[in-house]
Amino acid sequence: MTGPLTQLGQNTALPASPDQAVLETVPNPHPGTLYLVRFAAPEFTSLCPITGQPDFAHLVIDYAPDAALVESKSLKLFLGSFRNHGAFHEDCTLAIAKRLVAASAPKWLRIGGYWYPRGGIPIDVFWQTGTPPEGLWLPDQGVPSYRGRG
Repeated sequence: MTGPLTQLGQNTALPASPDQAVLETVPNPHPGTLYLVRFAAPEFTSLCPITGQPDFAHLVIDYAPDAALVESKSLKLFLGSFRNHGAFHEDCTLAIAKRLVAASAPKWLRIGGYWYPRGGIPIDVFWQTGTPPEGLWLPDQGVPSYRGRG
């Protein structure tokens, strides 16, 4: 959605679910320039769809914008809408990425979902839209593999 912003600059309630969340975009002031935008959400939460227990992740979202930029407050509200949403780690990670692609039509996007252990097993989920554009600088996502207390 590139158009009038409905959430920025206003007191906006957290959406009850990801389906109710609205991802907004703004025009990219540099549409002909290849560059990377990174969003890091180190305190992402969702619920296990079986037990209802909370799951925690550090998400890193990198994208090369085309005509639109993701408006960050709408992203924050969208990510927050998962707080009471039951879904497996893989589903959450890919659902977020695919909604971002649908909303902003970037040149390229990747997501790293670094999930904290439940039952002793950390799960990391990675996805990208394809090969990164030639010449795009891709920094490491900077999240080390889980090492426990060691």
